[in-house]
Amino acid sequence: MPADAMESTLALTEALVSRASVTPDDAGCQKLLAERLGRAGFDIDWLPRGDVSNLLAVRGQQGPVLLFVGHTDVVPSGPVEAWQSPPFEPTIRDGRLFGRGSADMKASVAAFVTACERYARTPDNGPLRLVIALTSDEEGPAQDGIRAVAPRLPDRLGPVDWCLVGEPSSSQRLGDTIRVGRRGSLSGEIVIDGRQGHVAYPDQADNPLHRLAPILAELIDSDWDSGTADFPPTRLQLTAVDTDTDAVNIIPGRASARFNLRYAPASSADELREQIQSIVARYAPDAGMQWFHSAEPFGSPPGRLREAVMSAIHEKTGQWPTADTAGGTSDGRFIAPLGAEVVEFGPVNATIHQVDEHIDLEAIDALSDAYEAIIRRLARNAPSAD
Repeated sequence: MPADAMESTLALTEALVSRASVTPDDAGCQKLLAERLGRAGFDIDWLPRGDVSNLLAVRGQQGPVLLFVGHTDVVPSGPVEAWQSPPFEPTIRDGRLFGRGSADMKASVAAFVTACERYARTPDNGPLRLVIALTSDEEGPAQDGIRAVAPRLPDRLGPVDWCLVGEPSSSQRLGDTIRVGRRGSLSGEIVIDGRQGHVAYPDQADNPLHRLAPILAELIDSDWDSGTADFPPTRLQLTAVDTDTDAVNIIPGRASARFNLRYAPASSADELREQIQSIVARYAPDAGMQWFHSAEPFGSPPGRLREAVMSAIHEKTGQWPTADTAGGTSDGRFIAPLGAEVVEFGPVNATIHQVDEHIDLEAIDALSDAYEAIIRRLARNAPSAD
């Protein structure tokens, strides 16, 4: 990659990191990107929804579709004083770029934009349509971003063949891991009412924690399924236990617990709900329950996109990546139902959502280079238009 192209990717990453785009505020990131993509021959569509900014950029009228999906929003910085440098002032030290969003995922966005720009400057570059979809609602509720945009894509584009998501998939070094699917996510809350009282007179009270405790013990010890060939077994994690009092000498009148299951396709959300409700009912028939189902599991079988991603990584690093389905949710879950092959490939995720989030400078250059190689591999193998 020419040195000026490398500097362009770093400069664009710094420009994005300098914008405090905490969900759902895009803070001008997409406007900056739209101006660049417009100059590269992309048609720009704005698809705002409420306070959320959504950008769709399309280049080409014929050929299979390669869709890049990313987000310009970031999580809050946390205590600013804990950072070695201000979170929204991109700072280079020790060969790394520091700043909120540097790894998750503004470097990825900058990398696939500059990769697309270089590809667009190449004559006779094959029958491939390039599409970039960006949202400012990935780190938040994820209701008005790609979830809302995805149903509109078939009318705008026709079939989406391939989707490359720039989420930080790598573990120890760039390209050591790619994601070819994600587990589902089901959250729940159990609420048990009792009767408040003095701890010295338990016969005059009804302690809801005593009924909640065996429920939680059984939930923790339960085996939900054995997973599948591509997905690990379903796992439940407790995330909070609370009561309506914090005094040491008062029996609470209400107790609650929250939990989350990251689940494999071996179980459905309905099956898991029924199992848990059955456990709860044995100990506390009158307990209240609330549910939030944020993601279905999805996976993509090996196809041309996975082959192109793995080959590009091997060419650049000399290593073959591991393909797995670990990690949290991503916006790829909204594209997979369209029939697209979905792969996630991005930077190392060791510091995402943390104080002093950072990315190696070399990884920014390498990521843009790899994205360009993926585009060109798919374009070479794309069927010619009639």
